[in-house]
Amino acid sequence: MTLPCSELEGLWRQALYLRRHAAKRKGARTLPALWMFTDPDRTPDVVAAALRLPRGAGVVYRGFGRPQAPAEAQALARVARRRGLVLLIGQDAGLAARVGAQGVHLPERDAARLPRLRARRPRWVLTLAAHGPGAVARGGRTGCDAVFLSAIFPSRSPSAGRPLGVVRLAAIARRASVPVLALGGVGPSSAARLRGTGVSGFAAVEAVSGQRGRVRT
Repeated sequence: MTLPCSELEGLWRQALYLRRHAAKRKGARTLPALWMFTDPDRTPDVVAAALRLPRGAGVVYRGFGRPQAPAEAQALARVARRRGLVLLIGQDAGLAARVGAQGVHLPERDAARLPRLRARRPRWVLTLAAHGPGAVARGGRTGCDAVFLSAIFPSRSPSAGRPLGVVRLAAIARRASVPVLALGGVGPSSAARLRGTGVSGFAAVEAVSGQRGRVRT
């Protein structure tokens, strides 16, 4: 499935609206409002997907240890430099350094790595996955630039879990000391429901990439 350009533009506008109206947080960096998370099955062609993104968007590349990950990350880094995208590498700081990515995205269980990474790479963008208020608070204490909170809506991701919904999302985002970005089930039909929650934008897999593959099990 290919997402029509008009729908992608609509998502971009919704994301920018959220960033403009997000809760102000002292010292927060200006991060992309719209992010694409890659997935080996749901974004089989990561370069083609990145080429569709608007300038200023972000990409979180998740290689999951596959042998082709270094080559894909390098190709994405070239696209990011050419198109003005912010590229983060999932979990692998060594790969991020090798390809010249702007930073790293860590799973919730790796929050303890954030202070060490910040000390070694003070200019990197560091983000953390979170699935509840405890992880969001931990991200703020350990020095990340933003947290991706999931899952907000029902999602095809096998790791999504029970959706939080917008009411709980808003309660968490308004108490957070770092920018919160919504992840999980965000698409053309649900993005508008994020207005008024205090999030700084959102991320998606298929809804942003325009590609649809099989769900990983």
